[in-house]
Amino acid sequence: MRRKGDSGENLIGLLERRLDAVVYRLKFAVTPFAARQLVSHGHVKVNGKRVNIASYQISDNDVIELTSKAKQMAVVMEAQASGERDVPDYYDYDQANAKGKFLRAPKLADVPYPVQMEPNLVVEFYSR
Repeated sequence: MRRKGDSGENLIGLLERRLDAVVYRLKFAVTPFAARQLVSHGHVKVNGKRVNIASYQISDNDVIELTSKAKQMAVVMEAQASGERDVPDYYDYDQANAKGKFLRAPKLADVPYPVQMEPNLVVEFYSR
């Protein structure tokens, strides 16, 4: 609520900046739950430093990569080979090196949600 702009857009931006969400969007994991586990087990680096906090907030131009051990994991290779979803355009993605760069916070229209979401209703609910 303290940020300037639309609260719903700000909520989406904050949720998409979480490290576990970024790992999922970069196709390092098949599900959001698997992405959270990858992060908590220490398989993810942000700007060259290992981060194991799933709620870590990514900044613009941060580089997210997997450790060398994680790149060889079967679940990671399966997720990267999956054609089920694409990496959104607010990431610069290098699949060969299992590395991605967070370019900017997305708007609601940019985020590939499977259902139509109304973040303003969520903000209204929590503002009570």
